[in-house]
Amino acid sequence: MGAGRVFAYGAAAGLIGDLLLGDPRRGHPVAAFGRAAGAVERVLWRDHRGWGALHTAVCAGGAVAAGAVAAGAARRSAAASVALTGIATWAVVGGTSLAREARAIGRALEAGDVEAARARLPHLCGRDPQALDADGIARAVVESVAENTSDAVVGALVWGAVGGVPGLLGFRAVNTLDAMVGHKSPRYRRYGWASARLDDVAGWPGARLTAVLATLAGPDPRAAVRAWRADAGKHPSPNAGPVEASFAGALGVRLGGTLSYGGRVEHRPVLNPHGRAVVTHDVERAVRLSRRVTWLALGACAGARLVGARLSGGARLFKRGK
Repeated sequence: MGAGRVFAYGAAAGLIGDLLLGDPRRGHPVAAFGRAAGAVERVLWRDHRGWGALHTAVCAGGAVAAGAVAAGAARRSAAASVALTGIATWAVVGGTSLAREARAIGRALEAGDVEAARARLPHLCGRDPQALDADGIARAVVESVAENTSDAVVGALVWGAVGGVPGLLGFRAVNTLDAMVGHKSPRYRRYGWASARLDDVAGWPGARLTAVLATLAGPDPRAAVRAWRADAGKHPSPNAGPVEASFAGALGVRLGGTLSYGGRVEHRPVLNPHGRAVVTHDVERAVRLSRRVTWLALGACAGARLVGARLSGGARLFKRGK
């Protein structure tokens, strides 16, 4: 069985596994990686970019190397390769947990229990929940669903299509390191610089594919394109900008504006300013759009991997013929 079919079958199995099982409450592989990365940080931490770059190289490089070793060991058996790809895909994607947390907050808001929604919000994003009313919480959830559709699902599938199991594990490692040390706190401003920049690079293709698919799958493609073109570049994140702008346009809502993180207030540009304010029922609309984007991304990535495998096989045959 060729590499293209191995990835297509394995990635589909992994997404189905995520849909049926979600994330384990204990012993999640990403949490295990986080603990290992934390142990490396305790040894290497210095207030210096070079030491931070070494931390990134050790942790992300270790994940890629582990994936390469596992893939090499499974290569002789097509069934083992598909199973390994499926397990790796299930381990690194988080679409079901994302939807579950978003819907839990949405249900609390629909019931009028804003305090319960505030208590649940930290499971999904790092906003200060006490600074938000019901509509502010709903907006935070929609923004998190949009951004994490790229970070937790589409980006992983893109790198899985490019690099197989090492690509899947490497992308999740980079994304996890960014979440751990990539923010601009005094401790990590220099140490986390390499992780943050590498995450920007690794997330670039997945973010653009997510924006394209949200445009195609959403209820208002023209507004999604318009918001993407006009507003994505205003966002401080080069990857969250296209994703959140396209979701905003597709759903017909305004995103961005004033945010509060850890007592620090940020005033971000408004995305899709011609849209209406986010309300509670937009949470479910965002989750459904995220689901559609997920399955379209699987089709796009699996198809690209299959085409790439055929083209490379044809090129090898051509060279042999010459």
